[in-house]
Amino acid sequence: MTYIFYLLLVLVSFAFMEGVAWFSHKYIMHGPLWFIHKSHHVVGRGPFQINDVFALIFAVPSWLFMQFGAMAGFDYRFYIGIGIALYGVWYFIVHDVFVHQRVKWLKSTKNKYLQGLRRAHKVHHKSLVKENGACFGFLYVPKKYHGKQNDTSE
Repeated sequence: MTYIFYLLLVLVSFAFMEGVAWFSHKYIMHGPLWFIHKSHHVVGRGPFQINDVFALIFAVPSWLFMQFGAMAGFDYRFYIGIGIALYGVWYFIVHDVFVHQRVKWLKSTKNKYLQGLRRAHKVHHKSLVKENGACFGFLYVPKKYHGKQNDTSE
């Protein structure tokens, strides 16, 4: 029973991070921290952006949960940290590798969900200012972006 509880805790933590990502993207990154996030909305040179600092910011709670959970005998906090870390890994693979092609893998797909995800993110990037943005989520993609023809990538 304990293993099932910990597995559920990892999955719930992972899912909860979608809400955290949406909220922080819409109200923090496109709000007071736009001066950092705007580097992600303009075409830049090189493999890194100032915006990449957010990966470090999001890694801190994961590390703290895992550290304090491990210090307490691998209690529930450790598994919350694992869920947050897995979300970060998945974010990197889907956002940086698949959508933005910062690493040249996963160039094309026929999967409607993944095409919709890429399309929704492209719509988000049409705005070069912090106001009037759309599609702030990461894994949740509104249905209107699914099922269209022509895979688009940025």
